[in-house]
Amino acid sequence: MSAETGNNASLIEQAAQRLRQQQAPEAEPAPSASTDAPSAEAEPQRARAQPAQAQPQPEEQDQDRGAQVTIDLARLKAEGCVTPEGDRSRIAEEYRIIKRPLLENAFGRTALLVEQGNLIMVTSSLPGEGKTFTAVNLAMSIAMEMDKTVLLVDADVGRARVHKMLNIPMGPGLIDLMIDPSLDVSDVMLRTNIPKLRIIPMGKFHPHANELLASGDMQRLMHEMASRYEDRVIIFDSPPLLVTSEAVVLSNLVGQIVFVVAAQSSLQHSVKDALGLLDASKPIGLVLNKTRHLGGDYYYGYGGYGYGGDGRGEERQ
Repeated sequence: MSAETGNNASLIEQAAQRLRQQQAPEAEPAPSASTDAPSAEAEPQRARAQPAQAQPQPEEQDQDRGAQVTIDLARLKAEGCVTPEGDRSRIAEEYRIIKRPLLENAFGRTALLVEQGNLIMVTSSLPGEGKTFTAVNLAMSIAMEMDKTVLLVDADVGRARVHKMLNIPMGPGLIDLMIDPSLDVSDVMLRTNIPKLRIIPMGKFHPHANELLASGDMQRLMHEMASRYEDRVIIFDSPPLLVTSEAVVLSNLVGQIVFVVAAQSSLQHSVKDALGLLDASKPIGLVLNKTRHLGGDYYYGYGGYGYGGDGRGEERQ
């Protein structure tokens, strides 16, 4: 029952009580939380029944409901990842370059051209090309923004890796949201020791996980996540495009796509075949990773597509 409904019921009970007192004045009214002179114990109940003047924001509700996990930032930094307190390393600078056009498409001047631009899918053509590494580092980099929050969702139902990379629990998570209608997004959203980063793991394995990801429930869930928080970027670590069909379905639900290419292993024909499965009218950014400089460091380059391309695009250095 809502607070307003409870308040109306309380007023009706009070009116009925006064009417009974007028009809039978000799009868002593029984103590009740609905009488004109409520007891000290009843008053807080009436106060709770009043409509709230300032409801907590969804972000505050998430903080109350989601479990708390601690990410070992020192370990991630040692493994070459972006961390909030990290130095101005090469990889941190590269991901600053990568995130700028994504944020511009989601919240900047071009946002009107990108429907649900705050939904970003990170994918690749085949496994092992670094998409999870890219998704995690992109989320870390965006979490360093002053006015943005990030939700990282592990949507690779066939080979979930986010929880392993961050050493956090496997679930409950995305799959549980699909099969349990009583769950809310905030029930499976993990809070982290990075204030602006939330994570939804994949959750339990399910024999029909592929069909769940391609279902109408997933579409409604993504729409809810896109519209629920105005300042939030939602990053999906997606399955590879050439391995599972649900990756293509997921690509149709997001506003932007980050496509990871491993310089030392991705085959040209695989990249072309995977890109041909995507909607070329959407912004598609290429991340070229595992390219070594002369000094031996890895390089994470970024290229992108414009709108309305032919599915091949032209990489920008």
